[in-house]
Amino acid sequence: MIKIKSIHIYPIKSLAGIELTESRVQRRGLEHDRRWMLIDENGRFISQRENPKLALLQPSIKENLMFIQDRTGYMTPLGFEMSEPEHEAIEVSIWDDVCMAKPLDLKINQWFSKFMGRPVQLVYMHEGSTRIADQRYAPKEDDMVSFADGYPVLVISQASLDLLGEKVGTEVPMNRFRPNIVVDGLQPNEEDTLAEVTIGDLKLFGVKPCARCIMTTIDQESAEKGKEPLSTLASYRKAGNKTLFGENFIPDSEGLVKVGDLLNIEKRKKALV
Repeated sequence: MIKIKSIHIYPIKSLAGIELTESRVQRRGLEHDRRWMLIDENGRFISQRENPKLALLQPSIKENLMFIQDRTGYMTPLGFEMSEPEHEAIEVSIWDDVCMAKPLDLKINQWFSKFMGRPVQLVYMHEGSTRIADQRYAPKEDDMVSFADGYPVLVISQASLDLLGEKVGTEVPMNRFRPNIVVDGLQPNEEDTLAEVTIGDLKLFGVKPCARCIMTTIDQESAEKGKEPLSTLASYRKAGNKTLFGENFIPDSEGLVKVGDLLNIEKRKKALV
């Protein structure tokens, strides 16, 4: 029996995540997941890869308000409405993708700029913005994604993390890998073999394993960098020049997922590793 153990969203790309007991799954991903993003003066996304201290900014949501707490204590907490900004949309870039997004108010951008020590803007992916999922893997031409790196939903098995911890020789926090859904009941790395699953009435397609980067080496509590767990992961999870951990999914429809829900395997595929 495969069950959902935990559910996570990351409202602002590359900031800390929020654990939920349930979430709506939309075509772009989980509701509110990576619908906001920090950009530089050129409109390009900003992430923990170059700015590890973003891990120290903790979002929380209460009704239609989002609050950001700086865990270093340097900045006073920030709060803002989660409704669509009234500003004109601008062009932003995430990796090789370009889409439209709406900047938030100047006061909000000044808060983030002060924290970052350079000019940045917080932008929102409004309903009129479209970012199409990678057509090499997406089942449909209109499959879309938020500001996530590539795909709407990332699923990781708890057993996969437990095996990694055994190999590293110490417990590895799941937040290093920023999953949306953590499941119990699979064998280590069995998520790689899931081609189609259902959770209640919701159908999701497993389209591609997730290639991991140096962001997994950033301690999400202290923002300090190390070599693990990426070094150990690379020793047994390599496919070509990529290190894989977790499976990317694309929803076929919209629905609700809850902790404790059963995940049913409808179709399987061959794993790359």
